Amino acid sequence: MTEKQTEMLTGIDAIIFDMDGTLIDSMWVWEAVDRDFYKKYNLEEPPEEFYLKLEGMSYTESAQLFLDYFPTLTHSLDEIKEEWTKMASEKYTTEVTLKQGIRGFLEEQRIKGVKLGIATSNGIELVEATLKALDIKKYFDSIHTSCEVERGKPAPDIYLLVARELDVKPERCLVFEDVPMGILAGKNAGMRTCAVDDEFSRAQDDKKRSMADYYIHNYDELRIN
Repeated sequence: MTEKQTEMLTGIDAIIFDMDGTLIDSMWVWEAVDRDFYKKYNLEEPPEEFYLKLEGMSYTESAQLFLDYFPTLTHSLDEIKEEWTKMASEKYTTEVTLKQGIRGFLEEQRIKGVKLGIATSNGIELVEATLKALDIKKYFDSIHTSCEVERGKPAPDIYLLVARELDVKPERCLVFEDVPMGILAGKNAGMRTCAVDDEFSRAQDDKKRSMADYYIHNYDELRIN
């Protein structure tokens, strides 16, 4: 570890992770789901601005954005979320992999007595199935999704919820995130933030580096052994 990385983990009682693109390499799944969804319902793919709006939104907020943008869809909120979950589930449980070095990092932090949490914008069904498939649920003391709070990221709500459940003050928490809106959510919660490299947000790398307190390419950089 570098001196700055050692500093990042000093004075921390809890670490809270986003999931997609941060704990796991999974952002590619949603490109595939979107592509299949557009084809199934004969929808024209929206412009880049649409996807920028999606960044950080909860599963419920994302479904509502789709319904607002595509008036031909007749789904309810629950129906569109259920369909997305079915479309993504097999890929999440059989093809998605952990970020490099994350399992060893989680084990080291547990040994140190650091509390661990997840604050994700994904749906709880996919979260639970994925953590089970990858055998990492055992490491976490608190797991919540943005659907459980009033506002999704960049609002701090989800990070503050997890911190309360962990019984750790925000200033003693470290957040790992892969996209700017997630980093901003952690900062809005008064927590230290570390940006994580991910292929699907690499175009935003300069922004991520400027926003976050720290940056890593993978979790092996933070390993003691």
